[in-house]
Amino acid sequence: MLDQKRVFESLKVHNVTYYVGVPDSYLNGFCNYALANCGDRNVITANEGNAVALAAGHYLATKEIPLVYMQNSGEGNAVNPLASLADKDVYAVPMILLIGWRGQGDSEPNHPQHWRQGEITTSLLDILHIPYSILTDDDDAFDKEVDKAVRYCEGERGVYAFVVPKGVMADPDKPNNVDDVYPMSREEAIEVIMDHMPEDTIYSATTGRATRELFFLREKRNETKAHDFLNVGSMGHASSVALGIALSNPDRKVVALDGDSAAIMHMGAMTMASKVKAPNFLHVVLNNGSHESVGGQPSAGHLIDWTEIASACGYETVGKAVTSEAELIDAVEKLSNCGRAAFIDCRIHKGLNRKLPPIIFDHREAIDALIDDLNG
Repeated sequence: MLDQKRVFESLKVHNVTYYVGVPDSYLNGFCNYALANCGDRNVITANEGNAVALAAGHYLATKEIPLVYMQNSGEGNAVNPLASLADKDVYAVPMILLIGWRGQGDSEPNHPQHWRQGEITTSLLDILHIPYSILTDDDDAFDKEVDKAVRYCEGERGVYAFVVPKGVMADPDKPNNVDDVYPMSREEAIEVIMDHMPEDTIYSATTGRATRELFFLREKRNETKAHDFLNVGSMGHASSVALGIALSNPDRKVVALDGDSAAIMHMGAMTMASKVKAPNFLHVVLNNGSHESVGGQPSAGHLIDWTEIASACGYETVGKAVTSEAELIDAVEKLSNCGRAAFIDCRIHKGLNRKLPPIIFDHREAIDALIDDLNG
């Protein structure tokens, strides 16, 4: 891994000292150094498009070149403001992009959700006319790449990208930041919900640990996986998939096992509860206030009132966050037959179950089993 202290010193020499973005496990060395050392000059955003726009505002106000960090899956969220705001033919806003290159070549053979994104990572930059460098684990070379990128940004008023392969900015020992703010773990909360919903309930689990924990809970409980949608990619969309299923299968209960960072990423989806009738839909945000799967960086999950937001969007709620097993059971029982789409902010503590191996499964086989179950 690159020496992160030297990385930030090199950026500082070129007056690149403002960092915004969405954390990525391939960039966890960079993200955690920024979190520990950059104070309010490092802003973790709701999504990558939000980061590009925030960076644009910073440049307009200061004329300083900002750096936007993201996983390559976030390029899709960033395309709109990159093409229609920052582009040289629109407002010509210079910035540096730092993009974790998941799915490069055969680097992730068991994660097909990253394959296509890995294949098109640099092609998207080409389409957007954004020049880029593929970084290597070479500190001296990084200094030269920063100099080249800043010269381009200043000279062309354009965007330049650094594409970061596996291992270049990631500590192989991902931190496990455990706290005891709330008594339940995510895995415990999921099992409580499963224990108090009908056996044929459909579950849509969000990107990250929730999918892995649901997968292995099914094995532990000797239950079918045919009722489950594992949203292994497309962060922020698990609740929308769940709502689509609920609207088309009104006789089945459908639960979205969401994460706070994922729900924040596309929070606008929550407003659908005010537009459609889905009394069989329960949306649960498993809220630990962090981007846990990529390194534990803080989210806004514990800073906002999810229950008030959900209520304003048209959901039925119990009027407050739940923070214990007893409160979660009570909320599930009150809301599962309330006659409206329902929402629970379930506060949990941080911490990863290190005993769970990565999920290795046949994605097409799993989704076909769910399709057969829904259409049987």
